[in-house]
Amino acid sequence: MEWIKIFESSSRAEEVLKENHPRLLMVREKRICIVKREGKIYAVQNSCTHSAGSLHLGTINFKGELVCPQHQYQFNLKTGRENSQRSADLECYPIRESDDGVFIGI
Repeated sequence: MEWIKIFESSSRAEEVLKENHPRLLMVREKRICIVKREGKIYAVQNSCTHSAGSLHLGTINFKGELVCPQHQYQFNLKTGRENSQRSADLECYPIRESDDGVFIGI
């Protein structure tokens, strides 16, 4: 696994990422959906495993699940699991914060 810096600092990540608002992140030609939820940063593949919908265009529901904008499949941000197990799990990417910045593991 390679750790790639995505923010220069945790404070920069706080400025850019709004709570419960998915965003698209491009890292090494990978499209990744990044979400800040309850102060923690999560990163999952951007493509829904059901129909390839762009998850960064989705929403976060009251349970903290990422909801696909096409067919409302709901994915756990921590595990990538679709809540009804109707489709494959999302690939999850680890996030590491340190004094040197915020990194994603690819």
